[in-house]
Amino acid sequence: MFNLIRNEWEKILKKKSTFVMIGLLILAIIALSGILKYVDNNDESTGDEWQADIQQQIETDRENMEEYGGRQLGTYYQRNLAINEYRLEHEISPSVESNVWTLVDEAKMLTSFIGLFTIVVAAGIVAGEFSTGTIKLLLIRPMSRTKILLSKYLTVILFSLLLLAIVYGLSSIIGVILYGFPPDDAVHLAYQNGEVVERSQGLQLIITYLLYSIDILMLTTMAFMISAVFRNSSLAIGLSMFLLFVGNTVANLLAMQFDWAKYLLFLNTDLTVYFDGMPTIEGMTLTFSIIMLTLYFLIFHALAFFFFKRRDVAA
Repeated sequence: MFNLIRNEWEKILKKKSTFVMIGLLILAIIALSGILKYVDNNDESTGDEWQADIQQQIETDRENMEEYGGRQLGTYYQRNLAINEYRLEHEISPSVESNVWTLVDEAKMLTSFIGLFTIVVAAGIVAGEFSTGTIKLLLIRPMSRTKILLSKYLTVILFSLLLLAIVYGLSSIIGVILYGFPPDDAVHLAYQNGEVVERSQGLQLIITYLLYSIDILMLTTMAFMISAVFRNSSLAIGLSMFLLFVGNTVANLLAMQFDWAKYLLFLNTDLTVYFDGMPTIEGMTLTFSIIMLTLYFLIFHALAFFFFKRRDVAA
């Protein structure tokens, strides 16, 4: 199995597109760092009257909750109210001075690029073998089709973890250079199970990055499945990219009207709501979402391995 994974890595590293994707990701981090530093240098707010600002925000959220307090907006305002009230009660000022975690937190938006790049690799790693005919060279080896397909999937997962490590690691290094380390009393206020809790900013960001990777994992697995079933990388890339950008939006719109929307994949991929927020539909729990993700994960793999093992590649 190790030799198969190493072989797949060699194939990925031989492609110029791999280094283009990594280069674009690094440039995106550098560009984001520059923009944030520029904004920070031109920010004239002092934060001396933060209590008044928080109190005003509380009043605004209460008014909005009464006027627009639907299911989804209601949970959003409820979370904001709880956190802001906790700030006033315990005199915890919002962070007005940027530090290393400021950049790492902003860099998490780049996980969308990671998902996009990983989908491209996942969609082509199987379908590409069929289109070029090199799949025959793999199948003549004394390895089962299950091991061959599994090695490809594990390679894709390792590639996504590499990109995730680049974003977190590089943004941390640049953040230290540009902003320095955070003060000892800096905390992150999270809203969990109806209560506000204090967490270390570094620990919170590690948890957030890991939870964000769930969405990448599921979309990558789906793209991998489509590639294995239909042997068409264009279909796998197109469909997966479409769901990457609109899946969450459509799922949340359906959740505002129908309770059955909780069974949709995209309402369960964002596990951060259970650690720092509230679920979109009342009654959803972390256990429920993990079960749904596991079911989707098993279905995707069952289809991929079934069709790959049954597929006649003699032609």
